[in-house]
Amino acid sequence: MPENEPWEYSLYIPNDVRAVTVCRRTLRLILTMHGLICRVDVAELLATELVSNAVRHTKGPAALRVRWTPPGTLRIGAWDADPEPPEPPMTFDQATESEEGRGLALVRACSDLWGWQPLSRFGNRGKYVWCELEAA
Repeated sequence: MPENEPWEYSLYIPNDVRAVTVCRRTLRLILTMHGLICRVDVAELLATELVSNAVRHTKGPAALRVRWTPPGTLRIGAWDADPEPPEPPMTFDQATESEEGRGLALVRACSDLWGWQPLSRFGNRGKYVWCELEAA
């Protein structure tokens, strides 16, 4: 049974494609330990797409953020140091015919809500791309 108290984790990663696997496995462990194993498969897919975009399309460090808000909202997000907004997601029909660029189409299709916001802290700029899974 998921906990009734909110929690949040952040995993800061280098700009290295191997970090995507580290994030996916860390997310699986977090969700398992908090009794949310039923959400692991979809959450891993979403985190993989978000973190992959952060690592592949930017030059700086990135971070995976995972937050649980009772009674049942799981937010998964990726921060990166590039302030440029993400490319708008393709329609799912377009994405099935494309060689790349399907990540945000998958995020939009598999999550209940998604979005992005610009971030600025200590003179550094970046963005946070996130999605949410609601209680079933």
